[in-house]
Amino acid sequence: MALIPATILTGFLGSGKTTLLKRVLTEAHGQKIAVVENEFGEENIDNDILVSDTQETIIQMSNGCVCCTIREDLRQTLQMLAAKKRKGLLDFDRVIIETTGLADPGPVAQTFFMDDEVAESYLLDAIVTLVDAKHAAQQLNDRQEARRQVGFADQIFISKADLVSAEDLDALTHRLKHMNPRAPIQSVHFGEVPLSKVLDLKGFNLNAKLDIDPDFLKEDGHGHGHVHHDHDHAHGEHCDHPSHQHDHAHHHHHDDDVKSFVYRATRPFSPAKLEDFLGAIVNVYGPRMLRYKGVLNMEGTDRKVIFQGVHQLMGSDLGPLWAADEERVSKMVFIGIDLPRDILVQGLDQCLT
Repeated sequence: MALIPATILTGFLGSGKTTLLKRVLTEAHGQKIAVVENEFGEENIDNDILVSDTQETIIQMSNGCVCCTIREDLRQTLQMLAAKKRKGLLDFDRVIIETTGLADPGPVAQTFFMDDEVAESYLLDAIVTLVDAKHAAQQLNDRQEARRQVGFADQIFISKADLVSAEDLDALTHRLKHMNPRAPIQSVHFGEVPLSKVLDLKGFNLNAKLDIDPDFLKEDGHGHGHVHHDHDHAHGEHCDHPSHQHDHAHHHHHDDDVKSFVYRATRPFSPAKLEDFLGAIVNVYGPRMLRYKGVLNMEGTDRKVIFQGVHQLMGSDLGPLWAADEERVSKMVFIGIDLPRDILVQGLDQCLT
């Protein structure tokens, strides 16, 4: 049986997760979706779109979607859903897991890689994070969980953008990009998001694309292949923004503990050295490493090597051949909580041939 794609939907209370879910569930897209909800959310999916009493853990909806509240843990719920699908008792094509407002998506994502039974049935597609424009600055300042949700994301949606000024929205977007340059950021209106932006994003696929916001990759003129972007430095290019002139509150984002940086190198990596170094780094800093990904130029192969990880879990794979006219540059992005950039850069430099 084909693996069932799973999407993790995360975001703070009031950011519009339920609105987005309702839209996904009620839209006539012909897909049968099972929604798994952490049941202690403030607002569960309202009964007006459900067709049975809520005593049952699994509720069938009028359009064939299924809704399930987690009563035990996520693993058991996912295994139970997969078993019912195999036996023909439930019909669904994919799963969306809505986490509670304060949840850290890390352990949820790890379930898909660490639990053999879950991994045999499901394929984690992406983590989608909703950010409430009106309350984001406060939430990001006060709550590490909010910052982690941003760091983990494969796609970020900003809701309630119409309630804030253009300057504030701009400042928020810059702040989010510094925390996570991998995830596209899009403002959405009342959960009106095309499904193609929510489903099948392939955020955890080991594919060759490593999309990093191009602003982030402006070379600093070091000339030896790295982008040593200190955040203040990278921010210099934006400092004529009105938001930076009249409101110093926006300078908070130099203090965000969730940060990202990009490493580039033109010399190839020695596979053995790199494996040892990354293994050691993940051992020590794994809990603080949220997402990391690289497309690497490795000695001894004409194919790109793609690696990525979540916390301590890391995987790599051979990708496509380098094109004849393509510059063989290794690019890595690390997103984490107070990661020791200097140690990482020095260590990676020492793994080059």
